[in-house]
Amino acid sequence: MKICAIICEFNPFHNGHKYLIENAKAITECDALLCIMSGNFTQRGEASILDKYTRARHAILGGADCLIQLPAAFAVAPAEIFAKGAIKILSSIPDIKWLAFGSENGTAQSFTNSAKLLNKETQKFKTILNEKLDEGQSYVKSYASAFIACGGDRLLISNPNNILGLEYTKAILNLQTDITIVPVQRIGAAYNDSEIKENFSSASAIRANIDRKQIKSNVPRHVFEDLQNAGNGDYKTALRHFLFKADIRDMKRIYGCTEGLENKLKSLVHLQTDEIIKDATSRRYSSSRIQRILCANALELYSDDCERYLNGELYIKPLAVDKRKADDILSALAKSNYPVVTGINNERLCETAKRCFATDANEFAFYNMLTGSDKKDYMIIV
Repeated sequence: MKICAIICEFNPFHNGHKYLIENAKAITECDALLCIMSGNFTQRGEASILDKYTRARHAILGGADCLIQLPAAFAVAPAEIFAKGAIKILSSIPDIKWLAFGSENGTAQSFTNSAKLLNKETQKFKTILNEKLDEGQSYVKSYASAFIACGGDRLLISNPNNILGLEYTKAILNLQTDITIVPVQRIGAAYNDSEIKENFSSASAIRANIDRKQIKSNVPRHVFEDLQNAGNGDYKTALRHFLFKADIRDMKRIYGCTEGLENKLKSLVHLQTDEIIKDATSRRYSSSRIQRILCANALELYSDDCERYLNGELYIKPLAVDKRKADDILSALAKSNYPVVTGINNERLCETAKRCFATDANEFAFYNMLTGSDKKDYMIIV
């Protein structure tokens, strides 16, 4: 098979995601479209608004042919690690020929040229990034300054989707895989736009306005029906509980928890979680970064473990498959040099992969606890 892949969260699946899938299929003329999706917790450190199997089913009904899981260790991590983990897994599947992603602007060539510059001058990029942060610039502006200083396209660095696209391209180049990138022009609201639009609102806006009828025109019908019962329990109280229990030494092992930030966070544990995030947020540390650290702390996701996963063997965990293509897709996944795990049995995994798999089991159990669910962690056929 010739498969096109998409890296995603689908939190929740909306019209823009459906548009991306349809265009990726049309551009590549692929035999199947596979999505590698975060589990029950996201890159921003949020608990997903719907569980991973519900979101996977939504994606299949929205045009995807298969969903596999992005392990929690990569899903709740900075953009570079998020991308590296996803590309590492995708590149192990020989039939994956393309990676499609949404972008505001930029061609495959401009993404490739800019990624080469960043890979070539990583230390220069990091030095300028830190200098700009020290000067008090926000992370996004500092990243843009470093990127432009390294010769990157100024227009390409305008939004988070393009930043992720660059990270995907960097990872593909570093792994020397033959996956071809396919940027797809985004339509509708911007990534962080919190305003509800007529048809193409962002996932952020939909989550923020979950009780408003206007979201109905922004998501497929099956998604809207499930969103009526959406919720992730008292997640923020749980984050505060785990912060209270946390060991400072372990917190220092979390991506981005540097320069004494672990002490700052521990000192705020008497506050409500929203206040902790607000008080710890600064120009240097975004609120998303703070919440991601709190989430990683709750899930015991540590950078040194993650680096071992990135350098070791992993696994393919299908979440959902379209019944019309199930046999062909599962055969394609079986060509991977990583074992395919369709349930909770990890006996075929090496020790490193077992440790990574255990973090996924932990996050699944935590989400079930938050939502009062008794769902089982097995692949579904849609």
